[in-house]
Amino acid sequence: MNCAEKKALFLDRDGIINEDCRYPHKPEQIVFKEGIFELCRYAAAKGYIIVVVTNQAGVAKGYFTEDDVKTLHIWMSERFKENGVEITAFYYCPFHPKGVIESYRFDSDCRKPEPGMLLRASIDHGIDIGRSLMVGDKESDRIALSELKSIVLKSDYVKSGYDIESLKDVYEYLS
Repeated sequence: MNCAEKKALFLDRDGIINEDCRYPHKPEQIVFKEGIFELCRYAAAKGYIIVVVTNQAGVAKGYFTEDDVKTLHIWMSERFKENGVEITAFYYCPFHPKGVIESYRFDSDCRKPEPGMLLRASIDHGIDIGRSLMVGDKESDRIALSELKSIVLKSDYVKSGYDIESLKDVYEYLS
């Protein structure tokens, strides 16, 4: 396989993988979205690797630490494995231009909709962005990469202009 033959299902975390309860950072705050494990198993059967890309401004805002994010991602990965799904990688952006922690207070090319996390994942895992799919629940999940198909789920953040109404609608985008 050459360096860019894999295709990825890129998933936003809060609102796609789990219910968005505003800055979740502990296992007890996580309620997995109905159908997420089935969707990921289906995508894997279609040859997609699963990659999570998530803005985590709560770090910059002082709500939790990067260690909290990493610990939660390990826990989530274990829950996915228990449900027959391998998450290839988690990428997160802890930066925000209005952060209260100075070292995290800036605009970063990893903060969605900027493509930094996806470009890093494509290098790290040999992903062909043009064969991949991004699924999110905010307009900022429409990644600034013309060759990537990005779709947005109807949510409290996007009441019009969305592409899908439920995770079941993602299946038609996976080939």
